[in-house]
Amino acid sequence: PPQDIPDVGRFAVLADPQGAVFIVMRPTSMDEPGPQADMSAPGYAGWHELNAANHHEALDFYSRMFGWSKMDEMDMGPDGSYLLFGRDGVMMGGMMNAHPDMPCHGWAFYFNVEALDEAAERLNDGGGRILNGPMQVPDGWVLQAQDPQGAYFCLNAPKR
Repeated sequence: PPQDIPDVGRFAVLADPQGAVFIVMRPTSMDEPGPQADMSAPGYAGWHELNAANHHEALDFYSRMFGWSKMDEMDMGPDGSYLLFGRDGVMMGGMMNAHPDMPCHGWAFYFNVEALDEAAERLNDGGGRILNGPMQVPDGWVLQAQDPQGAYFCLNAPKR
């Protein structure tokens, strides 16, 4: 249910109709939004990806909730299609149908790093583990990983 974080804001943990969990938040003060972050800079989650039961239905839900819209769709062969979504002309992420062996539907966050191999070395040295990749994608390189506690996250870099 909705809860307050003193001097920060109010938040709630929700799930979409297909079971993917997400959090909404209203900051305490919206009078001064502060500087706009460069979401492509290292350290930021620059890409958001949903593995859904039905990615077209998921996009309909998030479009009604947040005003997101389909910006493009790519054919991934036997894996189906990949929907690219955004808002106000700014691309924010992608959605695809989850593989049948995935334990649940959910969001993945791709954190930007400068070079993927160097970040993978830091990941291994810190006790994390690579689950998939590195893989080349249209704008660089990605990998999927777990931190030492088992949390799933991804890395994105313009170079290997």
